[in-house]
Amino acid sequence: MKCPLCGQSDDKVVESRQNQSGTTIRRRRECLDCGYRFTSYEHIEEVPIMVIKRSGRRETFDVKKIEYGVMRALEKRPVPHTDVEAVLHSIEDEAAMMSRSTHEIRSETIGDLVLEKLFPLDKVAYVRFASVYRQFEDVKEFIRVIDDLPEHRGNAQNLKSDKE
Repeated sequence: MKCPLCGQSDDKVVESRQNQSGTTIRRRRECLDCGYRFTSYEHIEEVPIMVIKRSGRRETFDVKKIEYGVMRALEKRPVPHTDVEAVLHSIEDEAAMMSRSTHEIRSETIGDLVLEKLFPLDKVAYVRFASVYRQFEDVKEFIRVIDDLPEHRGNAQNLKSDKE
């Protein structure tokens, strides 16, 4: 480290402290030439995750985009905000784990993760998100997704057995 006062690079570390989250180290240093004390900070340099879109275009991973889509799907639904935050953190963590080696992840993988997390949270939000993510063209696709829901399959079978 160069001394900000005299420009010499000989210094000693007087004190080191880590912040609460463990992402930064604060070091108090003293220049061995002039005695000036100064502070330096060390941060982990993270390589951003790149999302490979359907078109082949790449963009930086942004959890805010996922949050926007999830919030739109959950609009007017009785889901606590803490549950939404937990889902978003879970998606972000899983995306980071999946992209660890290449720092890239396909947008389809992220969409599938969102659907996987929305399904147990709220079935209506699941269908809403699926309709946008899978680009539904007509009502038949909605019906097919709803028919594939486990609860609906059970109810449809019960209705058939009641009629017989």
